[in-house]
Amino acid sequence: MASEINLPSTDTVIKTAKTYSRDLLERVLTTFLQAFIAGIAVTQPLDASMWYAALSGGIGAALALLKGLIARARDLTNSASLAKGV
Repeated sequence: MASEINLPSTDTVIKTAKTYSRDLLERVLTTFLQAFIAGIAVTQPLDASMWYAALSGGIGAALALLKGLIARARDLTNSASLAKGV
């Protein structure tokens, strides 16, 4: 008694992975830039090191990456968003 397994075509899997990867990369890069600019805005008046701004940007990007991976594991879509239907 063999049941058929319906798997998507390889083209569909590659397109889905490509769309998800592009979405996640965009989110991670924009999060890094936003956090880095915010870090500069905070470190300049406080006379802190620019490395702290880069570190805060990197931490923000790492958290965005983690959130995107969790979103993908939670709901198999082409998006790195936690919102339903995206």
